[in-house]
Order: sequence, then C-alpha cells, then structure tokens
Amino acid sequence: MQIAVDNAGKEQCGSTPGNPGEGRDVPLAQVRNIGIVAHIDAGKTTTSERILFYAGGTHRLGNVDDGNTVTDWMIQERERGITITSAAITCAWRGVQINLIDTPGHVDFTMEVERSLRVLDGAVCVFCAVGGVQPQSETVWRQADRYHVPRMVFVNKMDRMGADFRSVVAEIRAKLGAVPAVLTLPMGEAEHFGGVIDLLEMTALTFADGDFGSSIDRGPIPAAWAVAAEQARAALVELIAGDDETLLDAYLENPDLSADVLRPAIRRATLAGRVVPVLCGSALRNKGIQCLLDGVVDYLPSPADRGAIAGADLKTGEAVERACTDSEPLAALVFKIATDPYVGRLFFVRTYSGVLRKGQNVFNPRTRKRERVMRLVRLRADSQHDVERLHAGEIGALVGLKNATTGDTLCAEHQPLVLERITAPEPVMFMAIEPKSRADRDKLEGALQSLSDEDPTCVTRVDPETGQLILSGMGELHLDILVDRLRREFNVAANTGRPMVSYYETVEGSGQGTYTFDREIGGKRLFAEVSVEVEARRRGAGVGIETAKACRELPEALAQAVADGLADGASTGVLARYPMKDLMARATAVRLGEAENAMPVAFRTAAVMAFRAAAEAARPELLEPIMRLVIVTPPEHIGEVIGDVNARRGQVHDMEDRGGTKVVHARVPLAELFGYSTAIRSLSRGRASYTMEPDAFAVAPRAVRDQLVNR
Repeated sequence: MQIAVDNAGKEQCGSTPGNPGEGRDVPLAQVRNIGIVAHIDAGKTTTSERILFYAGGTHRLGNVDDGNTVTDWMIQERERGITITSAAITCAWRGVQINLIDTPGHVDFTMEVERSLRVLDGAVCVFCAVGGVQPQSETVWRQADRYHVPRMVFVNKMDRMGADFRSVVAEIRAKLGAVPAVLTLPMGEAEHFGGVIDLLEMTALTFADGDFGSSIDRGPIPAAWAVAAEQARAALVELIAGDDETLLDAYLENPDLSADVLRPAIRRATLAGRVVPVLCGSALRNKGIQCLLDGVVDYLPSPADRGAIAGADLKTGEAVERACTDSEPLAALVFKIATDPYVGRLFFVRTYSGVLRKGQNVFNPRTRKRERVMRLVRLRADSQHDVERLHAGEIGALVGLKNATTGDTLCAEHQPLVLERITAPEPVMFMAIEPKSRADRDKLEGALQSLSDEDPTCVTRVDPETGQLILSGMGELHLDILVDRLRREFNVAANTGRPMVSYYETVEGSGQGTYTFDREIGGKRLFAEVSVEVEARRRGAGVGIETAKACRELPEALAQAVADGLADGASTGVLARYPMKDLMARATAVRLGEAENAMPVAFRTAAVMAFRAAAEAARPELLEPIMRLVIVTPPEHIGEVIGDVNARRGQVHDMEDRGGTKVVHARVPLAELFGYSTAIRSLSRGRASYTMEPDAFAVAPRAVRDQLVNR
C-alpha cells in the first residue's frame, strides 16, 4: 500500500536481519503511514486528492463527481462516486514521506477501514462541518481506539450552508470522549468562509483561487476575528500546559507560550492519545489543506514512535516484542489480498521488524510452512513498481504466496512469532447465486473464492438442503458490488436471488449428546462413537472447537475427522439450518471399534450427529442482526418517524437537536428495514434522511423464530 523511492541493493534470500539503515533513502523518523477515515460524504477522497496535489503526489486535481480521482481507481468507485476499497499513494511534505491510504466511508465496506487501521501509524478523521460526528464517524473512531492509533481531525466543508465549526468540536468532546485541541479557526462559515486562523502563529491564512489554493497569504488577523482568536489560543495554551508538566512552570510565569514551545508538547499529547488536534477548511475550495499537511508532519507518529510490536512466541505462547528496526528478525502482517489481472494475487503486508526481501523464504506460523517471495512491489493506487526489499515500518505488497490469508504473520523461521490477527465482522445479508449456464459453475466458484480471499466479509457457502451457492456480505450495496465485480473482472454472468437477512443460531445453555455410527458400507462394518458437549459463549466470541483431550489416542486422520465433524455441525444449525455462532463444541469421549473398522467418514458423521444432539439440548436460539439507525428529520415529522420505528420493532434510545432538525437514534432489526428509504421519504415528504450500520446480533422474538423455523 506504500509507494516510496526505490531502494537499490543486491537481491538477498533467507531470513537474516538487515543492516540498520540498509538501503533507506528516507529515515524511519521521516515516514508517516496515515489513513484518511470518516463517515460517507464527509469529503475523505477530495481531501486525499488535495493532499496529493499540494504535496506532489499528482499534478492534477481529481474530482469525485468527474470520476477522475487517483485514489478511487476501481470502475465501480468512479461510476458511483464512493470509495469501496482502500487505496494508497505516497507524497512528500517538508522532507517527510507521507504514505496515504484513503479508506471507504460506507458502512458496507467497514472491513477495509478495519484492516487499514490495523497497520497504520496515524489517522486523519474527516468530519463534515454540517453533519458533524455521524454514526460511521463513531464507528471508525472506535476502530482507531481498538488499535491505539493517534489521530487528528479535519473539519471539512466549512464553505457549506449550515457549517458550524464550534458545534462539531463540541460533538467530538461529547460523542467521542476525546479532548479536542483546536489549532485553526475558520474565518467565517458557509458562503462567508474565507480562510483560517493559525492559532499557534496567530496569523490569518487566505488561499489564492488562481492556482487552486497553492499560494498562501499570511497576514495579520482581521479585527473581526481578533478577540475570538485570542480566546481560542488562550484555551489551547491552557489545555496543553495543563497536560504537560514540563510546560506548567513556564506557563505560570508567562501564559503566552511560543509556537516552537507548543508544537513538541502537542505532539507528545497526541501520540499518547490525550488530545486530538483539530483543524478546519474546505477541501473542495482548496482551503486549509496545507495546514493539515503541516499537522500530519508535526503531530502524527512515525513507525519509530509507535514502539515495539507485540506478538506470541509460536513454540511457548509467551509474549514477545519486536522493535521497529531492520536489525530485528522479520515480523510482517498480511492485511489484505487483491487479485491483479496481470500478476495474480497481491498480498499487502506491513513489515513491523526486520527486512523483507525479494527471493526470501518466509515462514507462516498458521500453516507452519515456508513460502518464497517471488516479487516485492510498492503501489500507487492501481499501479505498481518493483523493489528489492521492504524495511521495518514500511508497507508494500508481495507476489508468490500460495496459502496465506488476511491476518497471517510472515516471520523468520528460526524465531517464529504470531501477531494478532485481523477480525472480520459477521455478514448480515445474503442471497442465492448461480451461474447462467451449468458449464460456468466451476468458474463461478473460483471467482467467488478469489473475492472471499480479498474480502473476509464476502462469505460463500453451499446450502446443504438445496445445493445452492449462497453469497453473504455486509449489505445490499456490498452484494451489488460483488456481483458487478464477478461480471466485469471475472467475466462470470450469474443469476441472483433477492437479498435476505443473514440469521444465525446459537445456544443459551449447555448440553451433551452421543452418537454411535455402526453400519455396513461396501461390505465393511464401520463403527465410531463420539460424545460432545456444547455450551454458550459470550456474544461475538465465535465458534470454538476442542478435541485434543478426547482424541489424544486417535490417529491424526481420525482426530481431524472429529474436528471436521464438529465444524460441519456448527455450520448448519438445529432450528432453521442457519450457521451457528458464539458456542464451544467439545469432544468429551471417542470410542473405536476394531482397527479395520476405523474410517474417518464414520467419525466425522458421528461427530456431526453428536453435535446436533448436544446443541438441541443446550437451549438453541435464533439470532437476528440489529442495526443502529440514525434519522435526521424536521421537527414537524418527529411523531410519524418515531411511530414508524416502533412499528418496525425498533427501540429509540436517544434524541437530540441539531441545527433546527431532530436527530433520532434507534436500534432496529435489519429484517424490518427493507424498503425503508421509500418509507422515510413518504413519512417526511422527502425531507428526512437516515444512515444505518450493524450494531449487534440479538435473540429474535419467539414469533420471528417460529416463522423462520416453519417456513
């Protein structure tokens, strides 16, 4: 995902550590791996395009509406004007190499944000000056919290009618629990927005229209904004001095601390997550982006600032740390897979320690196999160039792996390390899919496998009763994009059913079951007896399978058959044959017949049937996906909107006023939201809008359960 200056050097193989600084043209401290994240339509891609233009990453201004942006390179992205997959490009500002990833804002593609934040060092959160902190904004903020990613905020669209900078800052504090450190103030809002005030230097910045804002005029602060600027700077200095003991004495002596004193303190507080720098501007009008670039350089971390990466020793399971240096053994993470029409599968990696070289053998702890790196490339959105090595702290892609998946660790075989995997959310919607001709069945299955390799939220399975292929994803848009990619990229035409809700099954208690397989097949008597215990796990824990204790005396093939049988059982529930989740399946006893009667098929079948018996005894329940629904409506329609939410089995949990409108926060089952766009337009005469995103899975009411079980 990173594009940088090519590193010259001889091709090397093996897993020996590199020499410190070998081949680096840019010191590690002068690198920033950052992502642009936000709610859909906050202006992330436009902000990214302006950053690239001013910092020399591109020589033209791309426009989302014109479909000519650098980072939105997929056909579907340019046609729909949205970001679907994370794209990367590099640029330089003040001698610092900035490796920039623009991520999707639509909730259906939240996995792209998840895996990008997993490997980034810092993030810029773009908020709309009108919409403020919206639901997907909160989601990406929580994702950044999970990976402890330092971040800063850019309040965009200050030129739009209804822009309210102070309101957005207040929402950052109230909704996100963050401490905003305002570094620039807008000079005017909406049509009166003319530039920004730099509170550190106490100067007014205006941006020339003739050269797309490249020329900046720094001058004195206009009298109309002088008092507000003085008050804002005093609040900023008080905030930073109160956070940093090294400044407190100086502040008490003289509250007017200089910019040179404040910048290092703001950086320390940002890296520690104690404050979030906030800047403002209008990317579309080319105002404020250079200040944002200065902030990225001054306040966001380099890979060296992020410290050592923690993992587990493969042999002992003990915690191990690796420093971000070339001299350490190799530790890298595969965070994304993409299919390139010319080179095949590209494996995107972040190198946390050591040096990854072309021709090197790397070890995958999950498969316990060695694989050879055939090529190394760095990427510029949809283009690539070969390099000989990736150093510690760098991001790139490699070619040649056969068995790696998203979340796999690549490391030195003599010092194996397992890094934390990337978790994918459960799909919430599915549809049946079939080729338009029987001859294309294999081609369709291969294409779906490629899409699943690229996108862990794209899940395929075969319905055990109908034999239909089932394609699952994160929403209607996600499924639509997947089918479109099948047609365009893989030349596979398919018929699809209507999208349906992805239900799951689980258990609320514990239960035991035993099954004896004893029958004659092909003239041979096959025998196996398996006892299984099934018990509930916390929501979101997934399916756990334990067989080691009961199967320790079995040959490996038979032990694997028992484990496969438990997995098969969990893939098809006992109520309505939906996949099961959030349970532990444990083989408690296994009994053999005569040695010649011990066949894997018997043990697999016995394990499946024993699992089903145990699950039926463990109080099975049906789970349905619940969505977080946020509705913005004129006050005169609030009654109809809330009544409709209640009629859809929803629960309103919060309401707020925002700029003359009412904002309703509710949780509603996804099954009740099909066709909601038409309904909300009708209720509000076209004046209300809404967003929704997955919230959780909850036990379905008995009436819903009975309807699904009996259909």
